[in-house]
Amino acid sequence: MSVKPEKSTAKCELPRAKNQATSNSQSETFLSHMLPLYTAAQMRRTDAAAIDGLGIPGVVLMERAGLAVAEYLLENYCDEHCFVILAGKGNNGGDGFVAARHLLEAGAGVRVLATAPAGDYSGDALVNLKVLKKMGLKVDHAPSAVTLRQALAGDCVVIDAIFGTGFSGEPRGKAAEFISTAAEAGAAGDIPVVAIDVASGVDASTGETAANSLAADATVTFHAPKVGHFVSPGGYLSGDVILSDIGIPEDCGAAADHFLIDPELLAAVIPAKTEAGHKFSAGRVLVAGGSTGLTGAACMASEAALRAGAGVVTAAVPASLNPVFEQKLLEVMTLPLADAGAGCLLEDDAGRLFDAAAAFDSVALGPGMGRRPESFKLARKFLATATAPVVLDADGLNAMAGRLPALKKRPGPTVLTPHAGELGRLLGISSDEVAAHRLRHARSAARKSGGVIVLKGAQTVVTDGDVVLVNPSGNPGLATAGAGDVLTGLIAALLAKGLPPLLAAAAGVFLHGAAADLAAEDLNQDNLVASDLLDYLPLAFAQIHAQE
Repeated sequence: MSVKPEKSTAKCELPRAKNQATSNSQSETFLSHMLPLYTAAQMRRTDAAAIDGLGIPGVVLMERAGLAVAEYLLENYCDEHCFVILAGKGNNGGDGFVAARHLLEAGAGVRVLATAPAGDYSGDALVNLKVLKKMGLKVDHAPSAVTLRQALAGDCVVIDAIFGTGFSGEPRGKAAEFISTAAEAGAAGDIPVVAIDVASGVDASTGETAANSLAADATVTFHAPKVGHFVSPGGYLSGDVILSDIGIPEDCGAAADHFLIDPELLAAVIPAKTEAGHKFSAGRVLVAGGSTGLTGAACMASEAALRAGAGVVTAAVPASLNPVFEQKLLEVMTLPLADAGAGCLLEDDAGRLFDAAAAFDSVALGPGMGRRPESFKLARKFLATATAPVVLDADGLNAMAGRLPALKKRPGPTVLTPHAGELGRLLGISSDEVAAHRLRHARSAARKSGGVIVLKGAQTVVTDGDVVLVNPSGNPGLATAGAGDVLTGLIAALLAKGLPPLLAAAAGVFLHGAAADLAAEDLNQDNLVASDLLDYLPLAFAQIHAQE
């Protein structure tokens, strides 16, 4: 993301509500310094504060927005033959009209096609449409399908000014025709698309996408990035997000409840080992899991906790498999739990696991645990009684499928780390439904469970049901078995160091993704395996400390 440094120093006179995201002072301080991601409603309130509160004319903000788009286009596509602007009938179309004027003045070839008849335009968009016409630039209003295809058939850059931040649902009428035709042209040839504010078909507030959407190579947005730029599937369609300052004073900004995780802030909240400290003060993590055929998961979670700085890590594992863990784990101690040769954790050991957990600062429950009913019963009994913070992953999550409200009664905090399929099982819905509405279902699960949800995937979402944090790090190399186990151990270590659950989860997912990014610089991301992440975790920590 590129951010222009210029900021207005004017003060907004409208009252600004303070963010009531969390009562924890450490979390509040952290959130107050992160980059906010706005919903459509928050952007509307911000615009109103600038226009109605300060008296900045809307047409002035539109002018600055359109100029920012034109400057980006001229800087990045100056050798292109022609700019084709697809303008909707709202303010987004007005931004497109302003951009067209500045491109024309710079000597570029410009063609403007509008989705609506001239009589449908009003307000600031109409002002700029009239200016264009007085300059002699012909605007094709509601053109035929043939005209539209011909305009997009040449060597051009498409500027998507069809819908703005207020879009939701499915495009209709001429706008839908513009989107589908532009998408077909892009698929047929190498035609770049630059979106103004939000790619058409993307819901700015949720990241949900319409079936008929127009993917952008870049999106030029204003004042603050939007939720839909980063939450998938909208994040897939936004391309590079370019943030432009259009002169709205910072004090006019609406209170936000979505944020982009900022690596520069992480080092300040992760406690470092001190000269006066010792292995027990650095955080004690208990990893409970492992079963026949799945010993690697508990091993990687344990090793990740050590790599994340935990002073003591113990793996509570089935006794019959203990020799395997003793062989694999050098620095990790083991706690063999009687399993009568079953190769899995049994319900009868819930009490011993509970007693052992009293000596630890956090527990990672579920890696490699397996899906035996006896193991599920142990997990449910332990969760109902243990007071230590718990990171619940893998089959620990499956043990709670359809039972999320029971977690709300837990005497200790819980961080759940599902992928879409696991979250679907927790909520009793399909993984496709989760993937299509990631924010909605992650928040719902957090509220039902009373815990923090880490919905894994591209642009991992972390939420306590009120605040949403979106992770910008990571790459497709993380789509490999065991990567989630590394994340579980990492978050458990940060919890053991005393971070509040929301911050521990946020820091964990960022560092996890950063380790994958560092690994991808040296390795082919297609061939990355989970154990590679263990080697790069220390470098990821060093990187954020360097940024601080």
